[in-house]
Amino acid sequence: MNKDNRELPPGAGQLRIDIKRLSARLDALAAIGRIPGGGVCRLALSEEDRAGREQVVRWMNELGLAVSIDAIGNVVGLRAGSETGPPVMTGSHIDTVRTGGRYDGNLGVLAGLEVIQTLKDAGIVTRRPLAVAFFTNEEGARFNPDMMGSLVYVGGLPLDAALATVGIDGQSVGDCLRKVGYDGTAPCGKPQVHAYVELHVEQGPVLDLEGVTIGAVEGVQGISWTEFTVTGVSNHAGTTPMRLRHDAGYVACAIANRAREIARELGGDQVATVGAITLSPNLVNVIANRAVFTVDLRNTDEALLQEAERRLQVFATEIAAAEGVTLAQRTLARFAPVAFDPAVVNLVEETARGLGHPVRRMPSGAGHDAQMLARVCPAGMVFVPSIGGISHNVQEFTEATDIEAGANVLLQTLLKLAV
Repeated sequence: MNKDNRELPPGAGQLRIDIKRLSARLDALAAIGRIPGGGVCRLALSEEDRAGREQVVRWMNELGLAVSIDAIGNVVGLRAGSETGPPVMTGSHIDTVRTGGRYDGNLGVLAGLEVIQTLKDAGIVTRRPLAVAFFTNEEGARFNPDMMGSLVYVGGLPLDAALATVGIDGQSVGDCLRKVGYDGTAPCGKPQVHAYVELHVEQGPVLDLEGVTIGAVEGVQGISWTEFTVTGVSNHAGTTPMRLRHDAGYVACAIANRAREIARELGGDQVATVGAITLSPNLVNVIANRAVFTVDLRNTDEALLQEAERRLQVFATEIAAAEGVTLAQRTLARFAPVAFDPAVVNLVEETARGLGHPVRRMPSGAGHDAQMLARVCPAGMVFVPSIGGISHNVQEFTEATDIEAGANVLLQTLLKLAV
């Protein structure tokens, strides 16, 4: 963080990004992995992800950035400052879920490039270096856990463990990195970063409903992902009395219902989701002998998140015993809530107000690479509205005027951190 009150270079405070240029880059990246309805499918380390990476790296090279790729495939483009030292970093990710939109992650990366382009066109060199990064497998849609690349980057997950991770299609991270040509040589695990600020669409309804342009994000909810496997006995759906059943499907549904009840009981920021479920043999007239499903619990309060986990575990154990089935579980991801650096949060808020935008301090309900960077440097985020609160959906949309506002807040915030 800059604490010596250096002034911005002459004219830097009046700099603004070019929204047409930024929009053109968003359109070009969205065309890679395009799916019907205007959405994008670029699962991590897929061929579509490789093509997206190559496009972004081309843009980095065109801007004269020094591009490095580390052993988990994170890509960093560095612009030198007038002095050496740890850079002020921005960025996000370019991988998507299977039915993703064009803004989630992509906006943060491409807005970072737009900031660099704006400074280059104005002939302004910051005192500290600036860096734009995109991190591998942020979504976790192909490999668990999510935010994998940034977690390895900051030393929170051993590289060997990440590379050995097997995805939903049976392929490992290491094999896929080699296949797409992004198994880099830059070290990871002990980064030197002065500060990190990430621009992102909210992915929720708050800013849109309240008519607020900018969110100054105070922190990120804790996340608990658990996969449950219930094993029972298949039998005839018509001839087996209810008292004699060992129904894996029933137990799965009961646990799913209990997860929602727990969220209602705890209230506040507690949420619960069963997003994936598979029944076997998955036949209309056969009692299921196996159910595999996930439970996603989130809360901004670690103690309450632990309480939600405890209540769900107690119920799951009891219902499995009552139905005479076996229950197994494994943790897919577990991250405690993260509070962003107060000085960075304040700077985002002050910058947004200085540019004339309504701003709201708020938490993030989704996980982001910024929460991993917060382990090693002062970090924060800038949110812009998601129309209708829709994200992870082909209909995800953010108005160009809001994108422009958010990118300008990012520009001025990075300038203040880098002078």
